Amino acid sequence: MSSFSRQITAAFLNTSPLWTRQQFGIEQFIFPEIDLKEVQEFPIPSRMRLGHKMELVFNAAMEKQNRYKLIDRNIVIQRGNRTLGELDFLLRDTSDDSVIHLELTYKFYLIDNEISEPIYRLVGPNRRDMFYTKLDKLKEKQFTLPYTKEGREALQEIWLEADQLKQQTCFKAQLFTPFTLDQIGIRPLNQSCISGFWLRFEQFNSLEFKDYLYYLPSKDDWVLNPYEEVSWINQFNLLLEINLRMLKQSSPMVWMRKDKGDYKKFFVVWW
Repeated sequence: MSSFSRQITAAFLNTSPLWTRQQFGIEQFIFPEIDLKEVQEFPIPSRMRLGHKMELVFNAAMEKQNRYKLIDRNIVIQRGNRTLGELDFLLRDTSDDSVIHLELTYKFYLIDNEISEPIYRLVGPNRRDMFYTKLDKLKEKQFTLPYTKEGREALQEIWLEADQLKQQTCFKAQLFTPFTLDQIGIRPLNQSCISGFWLRFEQFNSLEFKDYLYYLPSKDDWVLNPYEEVSWINQFNLLLEINLRMLKQSSPMVWMRKDKGDYKKFFVVWW
């Protein structure tokens, strides 16, 4: 497998689900065991959105297990010329011959501790993406789509009945806690999703961060854990880069190298 395919597939498989079993009325898909070495090389178009790249990764990984068989993916549901939505994956579970409608999501959320309710605390790095709105979209739009007239007709074309579907999500996420908080309660969400911290520009522009090296990963690399073989820069040069992002109201992810093998990842937010 190509280096990037291997890295991103491993990172995807190692990312924890945002919750386990069933929460919010939605059942989480449980991955069968997958041997990464068995996953075939596959191209990942550079301009493709991250969510679509994760669909390619999921598909490649699922080809190397025996329990689930792919029936179809990216099934577009249309009403005339208008697209109502898309079903991500239809899988047959060979253990009981059931059919799963699976929606795939991979997110990066910052935990805003100034908000009291856990599900409302999760916001995207630029505050344009909220967990509770994604949850509503899953429940009210994506999971109702098979039961529309057009959804039922699309399923019947591949010899499936909407009423026989099990519905699950593969909802993986990396969570980032406020820099000043060592511990924060996020139940019923999965504590294993915590991947780093977030802070504001003024907090980062301090002596506390002066002696380390830094790297600004592209969004493709956000999924990965930091590694040594990148072009590290000092705090001063990073501040110049980040300041440009702040002016565009963009919150970058940063990798920090404390020492060889000792890395952290965090977001510097503009808001």
